[in-house]
Amino acid sequence: MEYQHRSNQVAMINYHIVFCPKYRRSILTGKIKKRLEEIMNDVAQRNGWEIISKEVMPDHVHLFVSADTQTRPHIVVKRFKGRSSRFLRNEFPELLKMPTLWTHSYFISTAGNVSASVIKRYIEQQWDNV
Repeated sequence: MEYQHRSNQVAMINYHIVFCPKYRRSILTGKIKKRLEEIMNDVAQRNGWEIISKEVMPDHVHLFVSADTQTRPHIVVKRFKGRSSRFLRNEFPELLKMPTLWTHSYFISTAGNVSASVIKRYIEQQWDNV
């Protein structure tokens, strides 16, 4: 991970984000999981963010994202959840049975350069804890 250099600033903004489907249902598997990963990559690319690490578990999502200084943290979460909900519910009719795809809740934490490797390793080891 490197510092972002702009004309008037140098920064490194990393967020560890966790969110889950409504009622924490285990629906993020198979084709839905694969499509969700594609959508998250697209959201990051469109916004100029970098996904450092991601893990889609059956009942929750971990993202470690490097974002710009101009975007407020809740907007980062909103863009990932909003776009993925819209596309997944359009493409997978079985998801329309749920009132919404994602809960309103989420976890977000900032991480500096020192703790970034720890968070990345934690996310990558999620399947070891199942």
